[in-house]
Amino acid sequence: MRERAGEIVAGGGLLAFRTDTFYGLGADPFNPSALERINTLKGRDGKPVLVLASEMSAANRLVARRTRAFEALAARHWPGAITLVAAARVGVPELLTAGTGTVGVRLPSDEAARAIAGACGGLLTATSANTAGAPPARTASEVASYFPAGLGIVIDGGETRSELPSTVVDVSGERPRLIREGVVPRAELETTLRAEGIEF
Repeated sequence: MRERAGEIVAGGGLLAFRTDTFYGLGADPFNPSALERINTLKGRDGKPVLVLASEMSAANRLVARRTRAFEALAARHWPGAITLVAAARVGVPELLTAGTGTVGVRLPSDEAARAIAGACGGLLTATSANTAGAPPARTASEVASYFPAGLGIVIDGGETRSELPSTVVDVSGERPRLIREGVVPRAELETTLRAEGIEF
């Protein structure tokens, strides 16, 4: 299954898989046409697309600069359901960053999700598998109902274990900013950052 996933993504195709939060739509984050297809499938425009990394080092291909907040939160909460938004490297597609100059990346706690990302080159998009305005898919059958066509494969990982999305923190500047509170609560982030003397 993972080998097939790698072939689909390498060929510019899309897949769906269970992440550590909800089901996500996977594509090569460096393939603009695949990213365009994700936006078309979801019926949305102009939003950044987050990326899962198979291991910490894979994130370096996307991230231009690791701030103190990035280092602190990654050290304490990765692998885990926290997406860190950092300055993007030159060459990262604008469809991924939505023109913000930043990119959201996560090292998931789910081993299967990391393995799928690894089979697809180490980085894989994971924007929620749902059409714009609909709830995120929590099962493979929900994914199939949202997207009866357009996906090369739907990897059935069972029902998702989380009812919350990932927590999203912008760590691109010197002072981190909470974009969305999810699985990791704000209080935990504050504890981590305070220990490093970082204002939040």
